[in-house]
Amino acid sequence: MRKIVLALSVFFVFAIGFFISCKQSESKSGKESIIKGKATILVDETVKPIIEDQIAVFESTYDAQIVLQPKSEKEVVQAFLKDTTGIAVLSRPLNANEIKFFEQMKIKPKTTKFATDAIALISNKKDSDTLIALKDVVAFLKGNGQTKIKGLVFDNPNSSTVRYFTNLAGVKEVPKEGVYSFKSNEEVVKFVAENDGMIGVVGVNWLLQPTVNIKDYLTNINVLSVQGLNKNSYFAPTQNNLAEGTYPLARDLFIINYQGYSGLGMGFASFLAGEIGQRIVLKSGMLPNEIPGRKLLIKSRIK
Repeated sequence: MRKIVLALSVFFVFAIGFFISCKQSESKSGKESIIKGKATILVDETVKPIIEDQIAVFESTYDAQIVLQPKSEKEVVQAFLKDTTGIAVLSRPLNANEIKFFEQMKIKPKTTKFATDAIALISNKKDSDTLIALKDVVAFLKGNGQTKIKGLVFDNPNSSTVRYFTNLAGVKEVPKEGVYSFKSNEEVVKFVAENDGMIGVVGVNWLLQPTVNIKDYLTNINVLSVQGLNKNSYFAPTQNNLAEGTYPLARDLFIINYQGYSGLGMGFASFLAGEIGQRIVLKSGMLPNEIPGRKLLIKSRIK
């Protein structure tokens, strides 16, 4: 009898502790779970369309509301470090200084890769040449010699595409002359469609899933095939070329979460990396991190 009483006492102590723990977790997350509640996600503006698609399906499946805040890469990172939200989508993982910052705060962000994206180079339809050598872009950014490029057009001076190309060229900043920047990928597409001789730099997702604002402008642009550094062939930013690793301006996409509890950050990251999220990536024209399997229905006879 004493053993039974002792066992029941231990059980009730454990149950009360578990209940209190759950309540604390619930209060921390504001009644948010991995599939329920409200959260804000910062996203690199160059990959906004694919995240919008993912959120639409996620919200239609679960009792969740996700507020999307598209910004330039630099603005996303600044807001992320200031703790304005615990979830961000970037075209790179955190760098050493950013990881050190979180380590000092005793926070360990979880990084999940979910797709491979392409940076596309576009030109006006009046420009007959649909090929471009990456060495010419690098030379233009370094200010070395004459190239066929009259001007480069970026979405934002703080963009991930600017960071990508300055790193590629080994320069600290883009030249002051011959480089144009706006506020969004939409404005880049419009500008190139209306001005010949310019090379626009955009996330390929904006071309594959254009908004209503730029859909009509796409008929006035060429998507260029790019020759990599020290390469002989030219490759277009297609899903197949991303899969084969031949397109030279490819980059991986990550969702980074440091909420510290089982909230929508964890749930949405799992959704992106899961079968449904990967199918959405596949349909978008990007390369999913894991190719979704196909189910074949085999019939023994045809009616």
